[in-house]
Formats: sequence, structure tokens, C-alpha cells
Amino acid sequence: MASIFSKIAAGDIPCHRVAENASFLAFLDIMPLAPGHTLVIPKVEVDRIWDLEPALLGELHVFSQKVALAMEDVMPCQRVGQAVIGLEVPHAHVHLIPLHVVADINFERPKLEVTQKELADVAARIRGAFEARYPA
Repeated sequence: MASIFSKIAAGDIPCHRVAENASFLAFLDIMPLAPGHTLVIPKVEVDRIWDLEPALLGELHVFSQKVALAMEDVMPCQRVGQAVIGLEVPHAHVHLIPLHVVADINFERPKLEVTQKELADVAARIRGAFEARYPA
């Protein structure tokens, strides 16, 4: 059975996309720890990040780097942190989270309640920065 992330990548479930290429998709977490909290997934469904082929794992991190740099261009933060937890969804993914303090990346904290409009606005800002940095 396809994971929720595979369904998002296939377009079966809507998301707030911020960046995409043939192999990866970056989209906003709908229950973010901070505004701009982004998930980066490989489009191929692999349960654990460490089960990715080494080349694909490297490409995932390079793609995540590009997304994080675009996020830093438009999200007010000290830096963008990265976390790989792997317990929530059986599909390899990276969390990119705008940080002001270390506690901002604590997954035990309550998630933010954000509207679809807020998500759409943030996604558009990050997508614009990504496209400006990395024109197709």
C-alpha cells in the first residue's frame, strides 16, 4: 500500500509544494513546528532513509540543501535545521525547520495551528526563492 507521501508525490493528495524535480519533492508540513517547516521526500517509496541507494541519499541531501538555502532567503530565522526521525510515516523524509533556538526542533512541542492561506503564502515565498536561486 502506498504511503501518504507517495500519494502526495503522485498528486492524489494535495500539498503546498515548495520545490520539485524528477526525483524529489519538498512540501510544507501541515502540522509544523515553526512557520516554513518543510518535508523533503524521494519520489520513490523507501521506508527508511538508510535504505536509500547511496547515490539517491546523497542527491536527497543536495536537494534538501537547496531548499534550506531558499528557506533562509525568505523565512526569518537564525538558520534552517534538519532532522530525520522516520517514525511518523513509512517513507524516507527529511524535516527542514526554521530555527531561532534549539528548542524549535523539539518534536515533543505542540504543533502550530496554521490556515491553508498561511501555508499557501509561505509555500509561495519559499518556492519563489527556490526558483530565483535555481532557475529551471
